[in-house]
Amino acid sequence: MNAEFFAALEQLEKEKGIPVDYMLDRVCQALLTAYKKDNDGLKCDNVYVEPDMEERTIHMYVSKEVVDEAEDPLTEISLSDAKLISPRVSLGDHVRVDVETKKFGRIAAQAAKQVIIQGIRESERGMVYNEYSSREHEILSAVVSRIDPRTENIILEMVSDGEKTEAVLSRNEQVPGENLTEGQRIKVFVVEVRKGTHGPQVLISRTHPGLVKRLFELEVPEIHDGIVEIKSIAREAGNRTKIAVMTHDEKVDPIGACVGPRGSRVGSIVSELSGEKIDIIKYSEDTATFVSEALSPADVISAVMLPDGKSCRVTVPDDQLSLAIGKEGQNARLAAKLTGCKIDIGSESAARQQAAEADDDLIADEEV
Repeated sequence: MNAEFFAALEQLEKEKGIPVDYMLDRVCQALLTAYKKDNDGLKCDNVYVEPDMEERTIHMYVSKEVVDEAEDPLTEISLSDAKLISPRVSLGDHVRVDVETKKFGRIAAQAAKQVIIQGIRESERGMVYNEYSSREHEILSAVVSRIDPRTENIILEMVSDGEKTEAVLSRNEQVPGENLTEGQRIKVFVVEVRKGTHGPQVLISRTHPGLVKRLFELEVPEIHDGIVEIKSIAREAGNRTKIAVMTHDEKVDPIGACVGPRGSRVGSIVSELSGEKIDIIKYSEDTATFVSEALSPADVISAVMLPDGKSCRVTVPDDQLSLAIGKEGQNARLAAKLTGCKIDIGSESAARQQAAEADDDLIADEEV
């Protein structure tokens, strides 16, 4: 092992970020593996490898016990042979016998090579895992690499610190109706990073509500600075999202800040989400008021919380009932998710009829 070898390790650290100490440890393991392979799977633990960074050397030796006549050449050495190494040795001592790595056979050398290659792969996987695990619940930019026609999964290429990593956007995490093409650049939400047998798995999504949240944080400075806060999000990817916001500064309009001048801020987010509609709702600590806001764009006449504290009865104008409920119940469903409240929506005329019937029942009871 000469200076060129250590220079190569330093170059590896510079280009791939793999520490020299880590690779030296793997090289030492590789030498031990090669030695044992060259000696029919030797299992004894008297073989040592000592790297020296200052001297730029790696010394490998076997510690053998000095005996009259060596019966096991792998662990013992005769007194006469030992004195050739160190004239002062005596029976019972241990001497270091140098191992010439150049004499390793082809199979042993191949085994050593595999240990080193595996070490490089493990280190690279570890760096990828550390890089992306620190970015869980964040947005990453990715390029569509290819689309699997059989599974409809989309393989994306992500670049971080100059290193390319592939991730799979599964069909379940794709926005319904969104047509992505090879070479297209998109933003994805990192849901989770797992350690797998074949390297780290970066689980990404285009449907997660967190994607909308992060897009608003990127697009709206007031959210990034903490002046405006996102309280909750309800999303049905590809169709509609409702987002509730509030402000910690009375001088700031939280909805206006999110919409931006001439709708530029929310427009950029809608464009990134391929035209998905976004309702920006003003959050309120009063649940009934919050429910009324959440049913936007429908007008609400009244909203009353029921005794269970988890349900709300809402009355809307007759011509607003279908708008409040939404197509296939979507508006009401999203409002319920946003507020965490069960919502019972009724028309104004139905509410009047119920009130009239209640009055009639009361009068009948009084007559009885």
